[in-house]
Amino acid sequence: MSDVVRLDDLAQPRFSAEAQRIRDLMAALAPDCPLDAEALHARASADTGLHDFGDDDYRERLDVFLAALRDIDGLHAAGVVNFYGQLLQLLKNRLLLTDLLTTHPEIDDVELQSPVFIAGLPRTGTTHLHNMLAAAPTFRTMPYWESVEPFPLPREVGVEPDPRRARMDVAVAVINTVMPYFPLMHEMTTDHVHEEIQLLANDFSTMLFETLAQVPQWRDYYQAHDQTPHYRYLARQLKAMQFLRGGRRWLLKSPQHLEQVPVLDRVFPGGIVVFTHRDPVPVALSMMAMITYSARMHRSPVPVTEIAAYWVDRLDRMLTALVRDRDTIGPQRSIDIRFDDFMADELGVAGRVYVLAGESFDEPARAAITGYLAGHRRGRLGNVETSCEMFGLAEEDLRARFAPYVERFLE
Repeated sequence: MSDVVRLDDLAQPRFSAEAQRIRDLMAALAPDCPLDAEALHARASADTGLHDFGDDDYRERLDVFLAALRDIDGLHAAGVVNFYGQLLQLLKNRLLLTDLLTTHPEIDDVELQSPVFIAGLPRTGTTHLHNMLAAAPTFRTMPYWESVEPFPLPREVGVEPDPRRARMDVAVAVINTVMPYFPLMHEMTTDHVHEEIQLLANDFSTMLFETLAQVPQWRDYYQAHDQTPHYRYLARQLKAMQFLRGGRRWLLKSPQHLEQVPVLDRVFPGGIVVFTHRDPVPVALSMMAMITYSARMHRSPVPVTEIAAYWVDRLDRMLTALVRDRDTIGPQRSIDIRFDDFMADELGVAGRVYVLAGESFDEPARAAITGYLAGHRRGRLGNVETSCEMFGLAEEDLRARFAPYVERFLE
């Protein structure tokens, strides 16, 4: 694999023979995987032996998202199975959480010590900062496998090795086979530290759905509703996960928080927030490459310029909200980190976050982070080439669109 990769099949994806075999196997399952709410609920109950999904207000949100998925042009059979599997897991997570809370009501008494949140667009250093800080024993984080299956099936409680890890090993292998260049844009492994946006999906109210598919109907519905109840559902899940696997203080990360700063502050009033910033033009192009590349998982052909235009508008909305709401959280609980400053002094940035969070940046923490940095240099897997021309965009238009954000945080 060369150091720089140019994705020349975004609109008309090409697949290796092995990847095509996987896609064909998935497509063969499509008749048994309808994007239908009742079918999904029935399968979730059959798989878990449980029937209580908790408060049923989520059903309207699920119906909106399902309708948006069914409306996607070029949705192929393998894509239907892909979405079915993801939505089925979300419903199973609801069943398992409701059962866990019923069995252990003391979970609601678990203390959530003021979490540390990282909030920034993809490609602004959020993942690197998250994993770097997670290398130390200071914070509780969630590996990818736990974010997707946070609560064990009743029949698997106490089983070692944990079957959830084995299932994620298979899922990651499929992703890497069907999308071999995805790790260059966003490395994912079974134990990779992951985002709580995956937990927000369990209440069917999250920006994650927009990254999975182009669903403007869902976006409009999502943005028209207060997200406070869903962040409270997130907090409850964090308590349950802490109850199951321990941990003292959460370290979390999601781009969604950029446009939900007041909600984040309302639900986690003592939370520490680290905002990351970078020139939004290359950030936007990189994100578009990632989303248009991953769209091959569910549709063909891929409308590259249409998806790009959607995300120019979506990022503009997010950054406009951040400019408006940034000062909701004052300097005693927040910090702004520029990407270039972070890359120039990674250990120094770690120390600043520790100071803000009131944690001791002691020798074990410093050594763990230093060790992580030694094995995770920037671009070690290679890079994906991007340009405005790839997406039918003009750089001057993007710079004009994002100017208020740049003026606030980068000048």
